[in-house]
Amino acid sequence: MNRIQKKIWSLAIVVLFIMAIIWIALTYYNQQTQDQYNDILQRYLSLNEVTSASQNLITDLNDYLLQPSEENLNQLKESKASVQDAKVEVLILKNEDNEFAMANYMNLIDNLLETTDRSLMYQLQKENEASTNEFSEATRISNYISETTLTLIDTELKTYELLYRNVIEQSDELKKLGIWLLLLITFLLLLMTYWFSKSITRPVQKLTESANELAKGRFDLPIKVESNDEISFLAETFDRMRININNLIVEIQEKAQLEHELQQNKLLLKESQLKILQNQINPHFLFNTLNIMSKKAYLEGAEETSDLLVSVASLLRYNLKRSDKPVTLYEEVVVLRQYMEIQKARFTERLHLHMDIDESCLGMQIPGLTLQPIIENAVIHTIEPSEDGGNIWFRISEGMDLITIEIEDDGQGMAQEKILQILSGDSGTTEKSSSTGIGFSNVVKRLRLFYGQDDVIGIQSIEGQGTNVVLKIPKQRRQEGDD
Repeated sequence: MNRIQKKIWSLAIVVLFIMAIIWIALTYYNQQTQDQYNDILQRYLSLNEVTSASQNLITDLNDYLLQPSEENLNQLKESKASVQDAKVEVLILKNEDNEFAMANYMNLIDNLLETTDRSLMYQLQKENEASTNEFSEATRISNYISETTLTLIDTELKTYELLYRNVIEQSDELKKLGIWLLLLITFLLLLMTYWFSKSITRPVQKLTESANELAKGRFDLPIKVESNDEISFLAETFDRMRININNLIVEIQEKAQLEHELQQNKLLLKESQLKILQNQINPHFLFNTLNIMSKKAYLEGAEETSDLLVSVASLLRYNLKRSDKPVTLYEEVVVLRQYMEIQKARFTERLHLHMDIDESCLGMQIPGLTLQPIIENAVIHTIEPSEDGGNIWFRISEGMDLITIEIEDDGQGMAQEKILQILSGDSGTTEKSSSTGIGFSNVVKRLRLFYGQDDVIGIQSIEGQGTNVVLKIPKQRRQEGDD
């Protein structure tokens, strides 16, 4: 059962409860008054019954004395029994006010019965004169009983006169009470009806005002309806609909903005592609020139110069590739070797490279141009500043779930601020650009984007003692959208 129905049923139950209480009270009071009337009337009837029974007894006794028969005798006995019963009924009417009169009244009834028995006895003994005298006495007692009954009734009337007046006054008071109760109930019902209607119309009015605001396009205003019934649930549903519509409008606006930006980016992309095509002319020309020089040096017998030119050409060709294109670790190691051959030709005995590579790991994919910027950073900060040169260690090892790549040097080391700056992806103005145009911080960003995790690279360094860069390459790359 919903709450509005509960409110209606509660109002109906309260009304029925009040009406039931009033009905019970009036019924009880009416029953009390009726019982008082019945009690008084019963007293009068009981006294009158004694008079009627005594007169019937005299009549039946006279009939029997005139015509003794079995039927008349039985009728006489019934009359005597009626007098006895009437006596018992009257006996309960005895109270403090009529105690003396009721005692005499009881004696008169007893004398009547005794006189009747004596008259009957004399009749059976054939003593007609004595029987007649007793009959006359019984008649006199019966008449006296009638007079005494009237006296008792008059006494009862005087005794209960105050009661009669109280009953009449109570009846008048009951009428007034009924009028006041009617007015009070009417007021309470009006008050309850007003409260009940307000509890329904007020939330509906607020909901209507909110709907009008939504019709005006005000989707940012929350809908709040304080109610404990279905209207509150309706308002909450309405508010959720407002939020969804507002989110949809924001999403449409964002999509429109993104579409606009996409169109702008497409135009910029076309321009950049043209520039890239133009800029590629010079690197390709240089690449072809290096190949010609390498062959010419080889023909002239300068084999070392030829090998050096081949390494430079290969390195240039590799760098012409897109840096965001994944390559195998093997390709990166090959390019790394070529780069280090060029650097050895430059630094001769000052550069010492130590490589420890697990060949089973070289099939892993890695973003292009990842290792060269890191090891070039080691060359720049280890070999160039020192007249005696330095050592660089390059290691690749396999673990349970990871492949670890270490690039360690014994150079000047880096400050912790610089390490944090690199790991945060903010190269700032202090990082020297590598020959590829890709800085160390850029490598960090691309590794994190490629593998979808932040702990893919770590840097440990002590100033004056060297730096150790550790790449932790997961064997299973986390795809975009995975948790």
